[in-house]
Amino acid sequence: MKPAIPVTAIVSLAACVACLTPAFAAEHSAAPAAAASASTLFTPRAVRSYGTVTVNGHKIAYQAVAGTLIVHPPGWDDAATPATGKHALGQPDGPPVASMFYVAYFKRGVPPQDRPIMFLYNGGPGSSSVWLHMGAYGPVRVVTNSHTHTPPAPYRLVNNQYSLLDAADLVFIDAPGTGYSRIEGKGKDKAFYGVDQDANAFATFILQFLSRFHRWNSPKYLYGESYGTPRSAALIYDLEVNDNVDFNGVVMQSQILNFDLSADDPQHNPGIELPYEIALPSMAATAWYHHVLPAEPAHLRPFLKKVERFAMGPYADALAQGADLPRAQERSLAEQMHRYTGLPVPYLLKADLQVSGLMFEHELLNNRDETTGRLDTRFDGPSIDPLNEHAQYDPQGAAISSAYVAAFNTYAAADLHYKTNLEYLPEINIPDWQMKHQPPGASMKLPIDVNVMPDLAYAMKYDPDLKVMLNGGYFDLATPFYEGWYEMHHLQIPRRLDQNIQYHYYKSGHMIYVRVADLKKLHANVVAFIRQTDNLGGRS
Repeated sequence: MKPAIPVTAIVSLAACVACLTPAFAAEHSAAPAAAASASTLFTPRAVRSYGTVTVNGHKIAYQAVAGTLIVHPPGWDDAATPATGKHALGQPDGPPVASMFYVAYFKRGVPPQDRPIMFLYNGGPGSSSVWLHMGAYGPVRVVTNSHTHTPPAPYRLVNNQYSLLDAADLVFIDAPGTGYSRIEGKGKDKAFYGVDQDANAFATFILQFLSRFHRWNSPKYLYGESYGTPRSAALIYDLEVNDNVDFNGVVMQSQILNFDLSADDPQHNPGIELPYEIALPSMAATAWYHHVLPAEPAHLRPFLKKVERFAMGPYADALAQGADLPRAQERSLAEQMHRYTGLPVPYLLKADLQVSGLMFEHELLNNRDETTGRLDTRFDGPSIDPLNEHAQYDPQGAAISSAYVAAFNTYAAADLHYKTNLEYLPEINIPDWQMKHQPPGASMKLPIDVNVMPDLAYAMKYDPDLKVMLNGGYFDLATPFYEGWYEMHHLQIPRRLDQNIQYHYYKSGHMIYVRVADLKKLHANVVAFIRQTDNLGGRS
């Protein structure tokens, strides 16, 4: 299965980032902490610093805490080291253990019970939270180009006027094995790398965090991007149903809950046509953006509405007919798809009207020997192999990843004072991620790609006050915007709970915040969502 965010080979950078300006440099509260040693890696750690950020003209003073919490899988107490009968945590032959790294920001001078708290993470699976942290909501933001390749270092770090610190305290969490998080012990991969194992690790982390920082009575939120959205669905079920911890809201960005709907390689799952149908509007948006349509519509959204009706009507009916589809009707549909996607009619006919996301990314601009992005199809770059069938890399990842990695490494040491000899791992490859999942009410384990729609639906019924916000980018072919809409409209919930779901869409891609105009809108929408649901009456 293709991850919601592909694993990209990102090397450590030796280049330095431009020095931080005094406007947002953290204030020193103590001497920099000593580097973590192997003996302390699986011991909780917290390094505090102080700073300010200006959001919408208002200066916010905050305390930052960069540290780790220690997480064990269920049943770890029974995994004593045979030789001694004692636990040897952090040893290869000891019980599995994870040291989960986080950076938390707390607004100063506000009682905890009067302040919402939001837990944020990216996806992968195998991604750290560096993207949401340094690109969207932390107090410092790295500047990158909106839709073209960002030149190499030095990169520019600025005060983030779109930080969510104006509405909530923030906790950015690195998944086990990513960022500065590490795992160790016998069977460590099996213990932490899977849908249910991952959700358990995050639930355990959050419960510890609420106790350690006295936040049990704060309004609480989850914010997941990409694979972070199925994590949120499984996690909110665990927290609400199994742990009796109600949350005020869940924010989904670039959603995929049912992996049978992935647009990447649906040809390997024959008989399932929905991925082609729900990806078609994103393909049309991409063709519109790159000006390759035979007749270009003036406005994007009305055009996409027409494509959505075609995709779920005539196109879906045609794919359902399979080999019984008359040749004349097939050609007529190919001609219509050409008008919507810009792909040549002969190509569409040769593909039997079924074009995966990876095929589209490679083919749309192939006459220029260029490949479009997957995470954000506004980006394009030279094709690795113009004769290949699929895109072989993601031009957006190539365009901005270096800036994020360099920025965080500099910021962590200079501003957060988090000293360590560990390498920060923005993304890791997890080839054996366990996709088996036990949805609520299912009588057997699912042996194929996971679907956590039942988990979210169960949590929303268990807690009818839970609110959900969906954010999608029109130019996202990793998790097409219409896929998220389709999933939310097929949750098994009473009609009256439909009003608990908000929908917002943007003229950007998977990482909505890369386009600053959309980061501004996204910030405003998320702030409004928090203030509508925090039950504080404006006290935050």
